[in-house]
Amino acid sequence: MNQSTSGSSITSGVRTQQVKKTDKSPGTRIQPQLTMSSGLRVFRAGVALVLMCNFYTSTEDSLPELSPQQYFSSLQPGKASLAYFCQDGSLSNSLFLEELKEAIRPLQDYGISVAKVTCVKEEASRYCGEEESLMKAYLFRGSILLREFPTDILFDVNAIIAHVLFALLFNEVKYITTLEDLHSIENSLKGKSNMIFSYVEAIGTPEHRAVMEAAFVYGTSYQFALTTEIALLEDVGSENIEHAHLYFFHCKVVSDVTEHCRRTLMGPPLAAVEVHKFVKTMEAPLLTEVAEDPQLVSTIHLQLGLPLVFIISQRATHEADRRTAEWVAWQLLGKAGVLLLMRDSADVNIPQHANVAFRRAEKDAPVEFQVLNDVELIISHVKNNLYFEEIQEDEGEDMEGPDLAVEDDEVAGTVYRDRKRPLPLGLLVELTEETFNTTVMASDTLVLFYATWHAVSMAFLQSYTDVAVKLKGRSTILLTRINCADWSDVCTKQNVTAFPMVKLYKEGESPVSYAGMLGSKDLLTFIQLNKISSPVNIASIQEAEKYLRGELYKDLFSFSSVSVLGLFTPAMTSAKECFQKAGKQLRGSVLTGVYSEDDAWILSNKYATTLPALLLARPKEGRIESVPLDTTPVQDMVQILANAPLEAFPEITVENLPTYLRFQRPLLILFSDGSINPQYRNIVLALVRQKQLDLFTPCWLNLKNTPVGRGVLKAYFGRLPTLPQLLLVNLHSGGQVYAFPSSQPLTEQSLVLWLKNSQAGLENPITVLSAQEWSPPLPAFDFLSMMDVPTSRAPTKKVLECQKEAEVQERAGQQPGDKSTTRREPVEVLRIKHWNRSNRPKESREPFHHDKEL
Repeated sequence: MNQSTSGSSITSGVRTQQVKKTDKSPGTRIQPQLTMSSGLRVFRAGVALVLMCNFYTSTEDSLPELSPQQYFSSLQPGKASLAYFCQDGSLSNSLFLEELKEAIRPLQDYGISVAKVTCVKEEASRYCGEEESLMKAYLFRGSILLREFPTDILFDVNAIIAHVLFALLFNEVKYITTLEDLHSIENSLKGKSNMIFSYVEAIGTPEHRAVMEAAFVYGTSYQFALTTEIALLEDVGSENIEHAHLYFFHCKVVSDVTEHCRRTLMGPPLAAVEVHKFVKTMEAPLLTEVAEDPQLVSTIHLQLGLPLVFIISQRATHEADRRTAEWVAWQLLGKAGVLLLMRDSADVNIPQHANVAFRRAEKDAPVEFQVLNDVELIISHVKNNLYFEEIQEDEGEDMEGPDLAVEDDEVAGTVYRDRKRPLPLGLLVELTEETFNTTVMASDTLVLFYATWHAVSMAFLQSYTDVAVKLKGRSTILLTRINCADWSDVCTKQNVTAFPMVKLYKEGESPVSYAGMLGSKDLLTFIQLNKISSPVNIASIQEAEKYLRGELYKDLFSFSSVSVLGLFTPAMTSAKECFQKAGKQLRGSVLTGVYSEDDAWILSNKYATTLPALLLARPKEGRIESVPLDTTPVQDMVQILANAPLEAFPEITVENLPTYLRFQRPLLILFSDGSINPQYRNIVLALVRQKQLDLFTPCWLNLKNTPVGRGVLKAYFGRLPTLPQLLLVNLHSGGQVYAFPSSQPLTEQSLVLWLKNSQAGLENPITVLSAQEWSPPLPAFDFLSMMDVPTSRAPTKKVLECQKEAEVQERAGQQPGDKSTTRREPVEVLRIKHWNRSNRPKESREPFHHDKEL
């Protein structure tokens, strides 16, 4: 194969099809006796892959049709060939034939020709055997068999190319399963060569293909290592383990065997072209000194579409500036090129106070000089600008708006791609009509009601099995599943009205339905918090104090940030029963306890409240809040408990934003590129404790965790501003967006004054959001209403009885003319109480159909 063919292999590896895995490990291989040499290209070309399967005879395919004798006689050393054998007149496996056609051109780029062999009775061949043997694939080099595997793992073009190259590049790409294997390879390369380490979800995926195509090109320059083990990726230090990853290990510059190789993570999604660009940036000099006009500088980074960062230096501070530039270069490696620009050069006209300059990759883009006194701001500026270039490209492609049919098909498409991915269903007990009742009555049982024809059900089944894996041998709750497509009568009797549905069955208690997100994290929290029966009965003052400090159920506080303790006297039976009902209704979402002894007044006095009352303990924050219940309508108790886990100053994410939008209060939101300054957090929390922010929802957004925040800021400012930025967003009343003045220091006094001026109209908004219809496109997409169901359902008969009894007791305890007969709002409900409706504008009191875009 010539060099032009080899060079085209990277781009030939880009395909639009997206598929998942069939097997988690590469399986058994027959390893060829080969040695690494400069003649690797010759070795790669000298391979034949023979696929044994049954196909119909097609008149439209472009494959050369040969007899077995013609095919084997055409094989030559140094010439690769991919062939499949089909019985004359057979009609099976036509889908595989279509995928194989798609693989013809990219395989030819790697020097592998493709042929079709028709088995005839006149010519005997051991590959034209029985039906079972014809469902295998055979990999040859010349006439030597290298490997065989079932054709069902070659389910599409990506899987075909990935498996073929994986078998060919057995020596160049090491498959590892343990951290010890990784360290062993890393240590062997120190001082000698660098390594490219990648994690893919499975063998045969598009990401696996991209890695193998990169290994085909760069295998002689770098050692490649591959894994499909998530645990190994976690050990490497990846925060997000939901997607494929690729790391560059800088081992060549390491001389001390006890020192770890520096690692650089590739940012873009794992695709062949992105890997090629990434490797090219790794090969480029880390830092370059220039003395010419930055507008005329040209590097490999500009050619690859990456920006340049110029750290401006002078002779007096050259060494210190160079160290700073090297640090920045390591942080931006693979994202931008970093150069040290000498101010003393006569050819450069640099503003006097500028210490850094940026240049985009676009043609004729001007050089932007800035004054940045923090190197973190340099990193943030580059990452934010890179991000917006990608977002603008994506937005341009999606100008026509979402297609609901396509969106729905994406769920089904995901299920289809995962159809061959083996799930550990053996950890789930499969229920039937005969076994359902006996199983749920025998032990605490979690049941997944699903239907195999329902795409969302099958997608959630993956999360459900992930939880089963994590709880294996560690939980007393039995995880089960029942297919409602087969046992519809059982599901009807259990009041299953939608798929998927999860219910927890405990002896002597009514089933509890799971109402959280369809992901493993929230489901795991639901299971763990149901290990105990809520509300728990607290027996003494000492036990109550341990409960409030988080010492009574230490293993559960990693899943719940707050615990609620209800305080009652023995005579307050009605309020206590209503609290217990509310606690049972919210099992799995909040940890509740009840203390109703004669000395409950000791706790109420200690925490400055009156009985009955709720104590909201947050052990991680070291604080306890009190909420008196003497004037709280009993129907609000469920809502109070449901809101108890909400934080005073939460980090806003895509998942929890709807929860905080339900309060319909202006958002006081701090945008930060990473963790927020502790000083800002302390200021906000202090104002929360002083009840200065009761009319707002204080929160913050980490752009690293929630990148969509960059798009929000750009919509507000028209550009990406410097961070952090504190904004007041009136989503529900006028749509005004106010920005805290960057020239003012943020203090408690300045923040309160700015909020008052903004509410009084004395501040100028940076923008006003236009009204936008927020009603869901289809009733099935009304997720906000679904979230409200558990806490806004109609009162049960018992709750109505509690309400009536409480009102009777209240009237009986009041004297004529007593001013306390006027109902007042509880002053200690804090942020968990809904915003006072009298402070809302008229339009926000109407049903929640119109809203502003965030």
